[in-house]
Amino acid sequence: MRQPGPHPRRPEHRPPPTASTTSPTELAKLHDRTLTNPTPQTAPDTTPQAPRPEIGDSWARLRRLGLDPDTGAPTVLLGPAELEHRRRTSGLDPVMPVLRDTLLAPVAQAPLLLTIADAEGHVLWQEGERSLRRSAERIGFLTGARWTEESVGTNGIAVTLRVRRPMQVHSAEHYLRSHHAWTCVAAPVHDPASGRLVGAVNLSGPAHAVRPYLLQLTATAARLAETELRAARLESLHQLRTLAAPLLARVGGPALVVDSAGWTAAAAGLPAPERLRVPTGGWSPAALHWVPGLGECVLEPLADGWLVRPVGAPGEDELTRDRAEGARLRLDLRRPDRPELHVRGAADSWSHPLSPRHAELLLLLATARDGSTAAQLAEALFDDGARTVTVRAELSRLRRYLGGLLAHRPYRFADSVLVTVDGPEDPYDLLPASTAPAVRHLRAALAAGTARLPGAVPAAVPQPRPPGGGPNQQPPESSSASWASVGPQSCSWSAGTSA
Repeated sequence: MRQPGPHPRRPEHRPPPTASTTSPTELAKLHDRTLTNPTPQTAPDTTPQAPRPEIGDSWARLRRLGLDPDTGAPTVLLGPAELEHRRRTSGLDPVMPVLRDTLLAPVAQAPLLLTIADAEGHVLWQEGERSLRRSAERIGFLTGARWTEESVGTNGIAVTLRVRRPMQVHSAEHYLRSHHAWTCVAAPVHDPASGRLVGAVNLSGPAHAVRPYLLQLTATAARLAETELRAARLESLHQLRTLAAPLLARVGGPALVVDSAGWTAAAAGLPAPERLRVPTGGWSPAALHWVPGLGECVLEPLADGWLVRPVGAPGEDELTRDRAEGARLRLDLRRPDRPELHVRGAADSWSHPLSPRHAELLLLLATARDGSTAAQLAEALFDDGARTVTVRAELSRLRRYLGGLLAHRPYRFADSVLVTVDGPEDPYDLLPASTAPAVRHLRAALAAGTARLPGAVPAAVPQPRPPGGGPNQQPPESSSASWASVGPQSCSWSAGTSA
């Protein structure tokens, strides 16, 4: 039974303001305050004291590049021939009808521009109300323009291409003040066959007229575009399968036929993997290639595909042992949009493009020589140490092609593996799509000069002295060369001792 009398009042919980709930005036004040003084204020207030992480990272990067928020940079336009070439090679031309029907038809009465950009941020198509297009031209937003952060500051297309997920840039979240009257919503489009980012779909309009539901509408349109691309890929795979059946009947021994992205069309004499991992540079004919899961193979080009014939592939145990013993692993993060893994082992070398999550995990493992527990990795990735199930699932997927290169209890690279990381010139381009706390901390430490990536050897590195060793005794190359230049090591996620 409730007792009479005063009761303590619970503190009111207010969710943090978002771009859609913050007025353009408040965003403009935040823009001016942040660019004038990047340190967030601590006084209590109902207005946001710092921009969203994706926006704040973009502003910080542009400040470091010296881009003036009042003037920007000169507009860069593609020539007619280059524009037409990019349209043909982008793979997006066939999906334009579904994008028009999905985005322009339902919002025909709204003042909106539909813009399609390629993976490098070039505006390939732009459609919409004529008067609105003239307004967009005044800020350099037109067909053929290079709509990247370096050129035009923070904007929907550029942020989406960096973080590779649907994003809205509302009013004064734009870095350039000339763009504050606009709001953009954009979503990335990926090639379903390869997972490669091929471009972005964008809706832009006056800041007061853009509604929150447009972000979901744009994301849905991007998924429909990917569905169209998937259907075209399946049709191409079916045609290749028709060619492969009689060809495999004439081949003596085990073989399979795959398309250019590695998807299996047909196989004979061996279990058919769903997909083979194609090296970044592609395969070349008349040469032996090391194919993970099959061993050494001879490849012959076909129409839109390859005939793959294994030649004396070793057993699984031997393969794992060869790859784990004396292997050299290089994590290539120089291209922000395409992280890659390169492995050179006793048998051969191979490369593999990485998903954003796998790139994050491998970077964290590369900068934590002693290993990390699942809880520490979850804290580093999600700021939530309880999400260990997700971490273990992703590490299990990594082990499918890394095998004995990864150890556990705690999670780490095997002691014999020499690991190096190739980072971008600008530390803020290190996995720019990542908002993981550990990655953001590492970017800042690299920019401040207090950390180095494995393989970035400093001028003089003191080597640890093993117990009982002499003053000139050095640890094995596989450990000292990879880890001596890593820092900082004081972070909580880099001191794990058990899984």
